[in-house]
Amino acid sequence: MQIGCYTLKNNLLLAPMAGITDRPFRELCRQFGAGLAVSEMVASNPALQNHKRTLLKSNHNGESGIHSVQILGTDPKQMADAALLNQQRGADIIDINMGCPTKKVCSVAAGSALLKNEKLVHQILECTVNAVNIPVTLKIRTGWDSENRNAVKIAQIAEQSGIAALTVHGRTRACKFNGEAEYKTIKQVKQSVNIPIIANGDINCAKKAKFVLDYTGADGLMIGRAGQGKPWVFNEILQQLNSTKTPKKQTIKEIQSTINTHLEQLYSFYGNSGGVKIARKHIGWYFEHLASVPKQREKEIFQVLEPSQQIAMVNSVFSDIDLAY
Repeated sequence: MQIGCYTLKNNLLLAPMAGITDRPFRELCRQFGAGLAVSEMVASNPALQNHKRTLLKSNHNGESGIHSVQILGTDPKQMADAALLNQQRGADIIDINMGCPTKKVCSVAAGSALLKNEKLVHQILECTVNAVNIPVTLKIRTGWDSENRNAVKIAQIAEQSGIAALTVHGRTRACKFNGEAEYKTIKQVKQSVNIPIIANGDINCAKKAKFVLDYTGADGLMIGRAGQGKPWVFNEILQQLNSTKTPKKQTIKEIQSTINTHLEQLYSFYGNSGGVKIARKHIGWYFEHLASVPKQREKEIFQVLEPSQQIAMVNSVFSDIDLAY
């Protein structure tokens, strides 16, 4: 799959997710086959550009592959400046967020709330594209509610503005993450423009991946929540898309090894205290994909404060319980 001057190794992308797609998680998903891993969104507000959290979100030190950074905002100049700053900090691709449905983001008319203002969308895209010499991509929803699906119009504006690729999540802003994603609008978008289109929403297995590719004609797929606690989902999907054989599942020992690697990387990246706190949600997601993990044991793991204690307790789960996967 091609995005501007970059050729991805495949057409499976890790979605940008706030508080989740940090450098350790992006690297892990790449190891399991993700062709591109987009960073969690960073604000375009200049007052936040040197904030510790912003710097961590845009940290690519030692990271393999193509670096894609997602930026968020409503002011065209601020977005252009943020794009240029992140290019200078090592981004290979800038992704613009016009898809986030959260109240915090939409209350300031950012994210998917921008879909209501097509003129401003055009200004933001044009300013951002003109500010950098690297590809700029865009992520949107199908519209702001079921009566106002304007993704086709936004896609045409994006193409005219020089956007290199467009991701469409098959829900409106009003849907948030409720209900099932619909792909009819994504198909219409694909038929209306010539830039690469990436389908997103509820893609959690090879069967669904193949259906969405075939139905929409999309050039690629973006996977988000299905990767939480299961970063090997990329490998499973790739195996089955490229073969008629049933994909090889991860063994319990392989899952344990993946969790250990992930936790160690979190401790290294955030420091001991921060790493332990961030690790809790990932441990919870990993355990959701395993059978027979007692809730009391999980609760005890969430209460520890030291990395060595946390990782030892996680490993004790694998030692003490016959886990079926």
